[in-house]
Amino acid sequence: MRSPRRVLVIGGSSEIAGAIAAELVGDGARELVLAGRDAAALSRTGEELRAKGAERVETVMLDAARTFGHREALRGAFETLGEVDVAILAVGVLGARGGLPEDIPAAVEVLRVNTVGAGSLLMETVRLLREQGSGTLVVLSSVAAERARASNAVYCASKAGLDALAEALDDELRGEGVRVMVVRPGFVRTRMTAGLPEAPFATSAQVVARETVRGLRRRAHTVWAPAGLRWVMLAMRLLPRGLFRRIPA
Repeated sequence: MRSPRRVLVIGGSSEIAGAIAAELVGDGARELVLAGRDAAALSRTGEELRAKGAERVETVMLDAARTFGHREALRGAFETLGEVDVAILAVGVLGARGGLPEDIPAAVEVLRVNTVGAGSLLMETVRLLREQGSGTLVVLSSVAAERARASNAVYCASKAGLDALAEALDDELRGEGVRVMVVRPGFVRTRMTAGLPEAPFATSAQVVARETVRGLRRRAHTVWAPAGLRWVMLAMRLLPRGLFRRIPA
């Protein structure tokens, strides 16, 4: 895959998305649009990307939870860039850990943002990429999508829904010049996970970014970060449910 020059970052205040964008700038990206709801955070990320060599960074206001505004905001972002080589979808909230939540409305909000909101953004972006006849959408999923655990039931379910949609749309778009690449990081040290006990194979946003760009170069359909998680999760999927339940949270 040729180095992308025009990049759209949906969820532009995300630390992982910012790290991926910075890695792409180092790989030749020059024009970027950052979409999100935190104007100050988008501005800071934009300044960091310009310092790394980006020639042009624009921002678009977008709220993942307000699905009725997605089409117009994304259309504007595409028009700003003229054409999008790579779009990065990095939208999500963690929510409370545990199984059946005490605060069910808060848990529903996690599903609304991570599955409904992110799913809407995924479909609208793919539609625009299909219209232009080319481009790759990078979807930030999680190893949590692979097999739901009682210790984080709602978040796992929310990511599993988005992950499945991304994979299915990638299958549909094969042969049309458009790709959807799913990135499944493990525990990543970011503001969102600050204060939580680290899981095995904990990593950084920079490692996720490097693995993502490597995946783009080799036209992968799925990227694991760190890469060794691929085999860990394969073993997890094959475990009988009775044994899986006994694994400490």
